[in-house]
Amino acid sequence: MSHTEIIEKTNQFLVEEFEVEQEAITPEAILKDTLGLDSLDYIDLVVVIENNFHFKVKPEDFVGISTFHDFYNYIASKVATKETA
Repeated sequence: MSHTEIIEKTNQFLVEEFEVEQEAITPEAILKDTLGLDSLDYIDLVVVIENNFHFKVKPEDFVGISTFHDFYNYIASKVATKETA
């Protein structure tokens, strides 16, 4: 899966699941603020990621994620690891 495909798929489920405008999702936007995430929303986000990309997400994985750019890179690295396994 290419990085562009990951971004498109991610943005699609974020718009649907978190009812955020597509235009608000930019690489430099802050993930938590843009999606309006609270602690329960993070659980929903984990479930959506796992269902769409088929890898397990650990809570500590979110420590270094601030922007959508960080988020895309995280997913891309997990997908790449899964594809080579």
